Amino acid sequence: MLEQKGDLTSFRPDIKVVDCTLRDGGLVNNFEFSDDFVRDLYKANVAAGIDYMEFGYKASKEVFDPKDFGKWKFCNEEDIRAVVGENNTDLKIAVMADVGRTDLNDIPPKSESVVDLIRVATYIYQIPAAIEMIEDFAKKGYEVTVNIMAISTASETELDLALELLGKSSANVIYLVDSYGSLFPEQMCRLAEKYLAVGEKYNKAIGIHAHNNQQLAFANTIQTASIGISYLDATVNGMGRGAGNCCTELLLGFLRNPKYKIANIFKFIEKHMVPLKKSGVTWGSDIQYIITGQANQHPRAAIAFTAEKRTDYSKFYTEVTAYE
Repeated sequence: MLEQKGDLTSFRPDIKVVDCTLRDGGLVNNFEFSDDFVRDLYKANVAAGIDYMEFGYKASKEVFDPKDFGKWKFCNEEDIRAVVGENNTDLKIAVMADVGRTDLNDIPPKSESVVDLIRVATYIYQIPAAIEMIEDFAKKGYEVTVNIMAISTASETELDLALELLGKSSANVIYLVDSYGSLFPEQMCRLAEKYLAVGEKYNKAIGIHAHNNQQLAFANTIQTASIGISYLDATVNGMGRGAGNCCTELLLGFLRNPKYKIANIFKFIEKHMVPLKKSGVTWGSDIQYIITGQANQHPRAAIAFTAEKRTDYSKFYTEVTAYE
């Protein structure tokens, strides 16, 4: 059993806060963020002392038609630079690359990019392809993290093997991801111990990316951080796919590091998130997401339920939990 690191009156300098608002939040509005929204979020993150800002995906234009998405689905170098310039700040720039949905030729050497970190997202069955991507990005000079998705549906044997393979890779950070928002703090801590043991063996940091189906994203994040996870994903106002994610404003309020200035996040919420919600963009925990979380199911059914403006929750519960 790993011991608690730090306490409520101290802070851990190894902790890094990663803002995923544009990337996970982009799944809510098809990445159709205004330029003012993105620029102001960047400025707010810099002022708040956030460590990394994820701008979106490096999706292949052969797989996804640019006409169907906003520009942060693709994160062209010129689009990022239009916001950050040379990024002469302490904030590092990140993008996500999905296995099977990214063209490695679209990723230039780090010397030609303002991006610092590439986050590889993979399912367990894609690990060999993920490792190929990790090694390519590392050779190009980037920091690299890897998110193993949907681990709540994986067997322990599969997960142990995946962690060993990724431990031997050039990834700097391995992420514990609760894709379906189905895991409880006790389960997350047991998994965190497994990840941290691999991290200690191979000199990797461990991160967490939590979803809020059961309103546990914040609890799972701080519980796993308390035993050593150090890269903490969050989104402003919890904006993210379906039920959303750990709220940045909750996380910064919990962390005691004086470099984090939470008032800057509240200013951004006032200016941008309140009008965004009023415009009809929807995210956050609701009955349908609680149901898919409890059933350990992908939230796509709950997302469709929301889009159809359904309120027949008992019927939806029966649909999701029916045995075939």
